[in-house]
This record gives sequence, structure tokens and C-alpha cells, in this order.
Amino acid sequence: MPELFVTKDIDVPGIDGIDVYRQYGGYDALTKALSYQPDQLVDVIKASGLRGRGGAGFPTGMKWSFLAKNDKARYLCCNCDESEPGTCKDRQIMERIPHRLVEGVIIASYACNVHTAFIYVRGELAKAGRQVEKAVEEAYAAGLIGRNIQGSGFDLEVVVHRGAGAYICGEESALMESLEGKRGYPRLKPPFPAVIGLYGGPTVINNCETLATLPPVLTAGVESFTSYGTEKSKGTRIFCLSGHVKKPGVYELPLGTPMRTLIYDEQYGGGILGNKQLKAIIPGGSSAPMLAPDKLDTPLDFEAVAAAGSMLASGGMIIIDEDTCIVGAILRMTEFYRDESCGKCTPCREGTYWLVELLERLEHGHGLAKDIDLMRDICDNISGKTLCPLGDAATGSIVSGIKLFREEFEYHVLHGRCKVGPGSKRPERAEAALPAGAH
Repeated sequence: MPELFVTKDIDVPGIDGIDVYRQYGGYDALTKALSYQPDQLVDVIKASGLRGRGGAGFPTGMKWSFLAKNDKARYLCCNCDESEPGTCKDRQIMERIPHRLVEGVIIASYACNVHTAFIYVRGELAKAGRQVEKAVEEAYAAGLIGRNIQGSGFDLEVVVHRGAGAYICGEESALMESLEGKRGYPRLKPPFPAVIGLYGGPTVINNCETLATLPPVLTAGVESFTSYGTEKSKGTRIFCLSGHVKKPGVYELPLGTPMRTLIYDEQYGGGILGNKQLKAIIPGGSSAPMLAPDKLDTPLDFEAVAAAGSMLASGGMIIIDEDTCIVGAILRMTEFYRDESCGKCTPCREGTYWLVELLERLEHGHGLAKDIDLMRDICDNISGKTLCPLGDAATGSIVSGIKLFREEFEYHVLHGRCKVGPGSKRPERAEAALPAGAH
């Protein structure tokens, strides 16, 4: 078994409380962090090779070093607005070992010379929000947050803020708008948050898992952390395995572990539910393009998954079996992005609506042959043409689905029903023999 970092001791009874957490070495990493100068601590994190665990995979220490050097107040935002379908890792951290996150927030704040930090928790995660609030209160009571932390002269205030349940607020600039009391619309970039962010000050925004990785990196040591992973993707990360798999769950593995291991190994996924055949893999939450079963031996690291044609992103791996209608599955995902579009950008607001209309037409037996290429054209008019990545997220499953499973879309056009699954039992459409475009 590989060494665990973020999820180490997560099953210990009472570890969500500060007393048990400290019995297992909790806040030792903070003491070690305070022994460094802030710039030295940034260099340590750079040396660890830690990359953002929220989606983009940007090097954490480098991100910190981009903060504008001026006289404005700096802020840290911990992004716990976990909204990506298929992703539940941050929820596990917040609910089961929240002090590891709080410790990470304090460490990052010290490294970045931040004196006010915000933990932004998704509104629907009620228990997670309560657990984080309790952990912050306990840390305040223990003198680990507040003025002159552990006699270091470093002051920090931490605010837990609960969102109202908007997917868009997981995007960093929309998150800042929400924190400022405004509607969660993404901002035009540049300027980037590191220059002009929350309340106009330089702001660092990190994902929950990213910050929760800081304490184990410091306690175990950089050499221990970098002994796992690949040359460019260091350490371990948490993967959320769901869908048609025997043992869905949250697993921490070294980056670079083959996809096959996570899905089929008995200590992880245990194989496909019902011993069926694997049809498709979505490796990074529903916004990531689908991969075919021939990509099973792809290493789970940022570069390899990108080379295979998808994204590691949030690490939310969704498994699809042979009896799933791809058109129906994509329709369900696209409905989510239509409903969660903030409406600010016309391509996303209008495009996601029309994609759902076309997919519904295909799924319910009224599709035309030209609809398939029309959807690709709409996707081309959305992708890369919006202020935030929601537009790209909405198109990933459609573009990859048509590329890998075009015959299923064509089957819907010809027969008016699904090729597989419950929908395949519907009566065949009467006009199936008509030429394309003659309906």
C-alpha cells in the first residue's frame, strides 16, 4: 500500500476534533511552517512539486509567488465549493478531518503574508460547513488562529462563508464576487486575482484538497512526498470513483497510477458492476471528455490524461458500462450545465439551451441526421468563447461522445430509440426508412 498523506488517519474516531487531531500530530506542521520565513516556505512548497487539486493543476508554490507586491491587504480564499458532478473528495476532508484543512489554510496564509482568509463552503454541504466552522472555533480557542499565533508575531483571521449552491461560484472570480456580496458572475481576466482579487487586493485561491495537502507535506517531508508520482505530477491525490463500479468511493493513490488499477484492483474499484464490459471513462468529473476502454492503461497524472484526450481535473472518475445509452447520459450532463449557466455569456446561455433541445429530440425519437453535426457546430461556438470554463465543460462530453460513439447518435436518428439500455425497448419509429432531412 502506498503511503497516505491527505487521508492519513481519516478513519480514527474523533479525529474531527482538535484534541484527537493533535494526538496524531495535528498542527505540528504549522509549528514547522512558522520556523521558516514566508519566502522560504514558498520555496519548500515549490520544491514539493505540489500542483492544484481543483482542476487546472497549476504549481501551488509558483501561484503563491505571483501575488502582487504592493501595500494592499492580501487575502486567501479556500475553494470548498465542490460542485463538479462525480466529485466528492473535498466533502470527505471537511466532514471527517476538517482540522487538516484549517491547518493548511493557516500555513498558506503565513507563506503568502495573508492576514484574512476565507473558507468558501458549498451551501448544500451542511454537515461539512458545520464541521469546518467547529474546527475553526477550536483552533481559535487553542490560539492557533488569531493574534500572535504560537508567539510568531503572525496574526490571522479565518472566516467560514457558506455559498448558496451555484456551480458557477466554484470558478475563482465568481467565488470572489459571491464573497463580496454580489451575484456570482465570473470576472474578465486579466487582471488576475493575484494582482486584483478580493476587495481589490492581491488574492491567492486554492482548492480544499490542495491546502489539506500542505500539513502532510511538511510533516512527512518533501523527499517523502516527491518519492510518489511522476516527474511533473508529484505526490498522491484523491480520486473519487463512481458510476458502474463495484466499490465506488474516495481513494488516495500516487499520481501516475494506471487507470486500470483504480477501476479493477480489489482494494479500490474491484471491477465493473455486474461484471459487465467497460464502455467509457470520464476521468475528471462530468466536464472532462470521455475516454474509450483502450485508454485503461493511461497513467493518472495531469500530462498523461491530457495526452489521452481528456483532463484529470477534479479527479472525479465516472465509470460507464456497456448497457448505458451514451446519448441519454450526455443529455443528463448537459441539462446540468444548462441549469447552472449563470447567463452572463451569450454562447453559454443560449448554446447550452439549444444543446439540450437537440439531445432531447434525439433521445425521444425525433432527431434528424443533421442534428449530430449541428451539435458539434454549437459546441465549437461555445468552447473557448466564454468568460469562464463552464462553456468548455458543457461541451466536453458531447464532442467526445460523438467522436467515440457516433453510431449511437445515428441509431437514435434511424430507429428513434436507444441502441442499449431501457430505452432500446421502445417501439421503432415508423419513418426510420426516410432519408436524412426528409422529416
